[in-house]
Amino acid sequence: MNEHEFLYLTTTGWKSKNPHEIEIWFVEHEGRFYLISEKRERAHWVQNIRRHSAVAFRVGDQTFKGIARAVDDDDEEELVHRIWTLMDKKYQWSTGLIVQLTAK
Repeated sequence: MNEHEFLYLTTTGWKSKNPHEIEIWFVEHEGRFYLISEKRERAHWVQNIRRHSAVAFRVGDQTFKGIARAVDDDDEEELVHRIWTLMDKKYQWSTGLIVQLTAK
């Protein structure tokens, strides 16, 4: 398990086209990183990802470029439950829309 508490995600603003960085809790699972948006699709960073899936992110001293996507609660139930379990174990919290980051 990754010992870092935060991941730093940079998205491209869908209106401004400017980079936007957030600090967010995450878990790592099978070579991918997972975040949870408490505000679900209303979060600005999720809206950015929906329009521009290319992202950059940092964990500790590692920097990645990759693709982000929302995990479908209905079609990917097993993955959703696994990520909820990992988030609950790490942060005692797991409510919201799961977003998957895959490094290129």
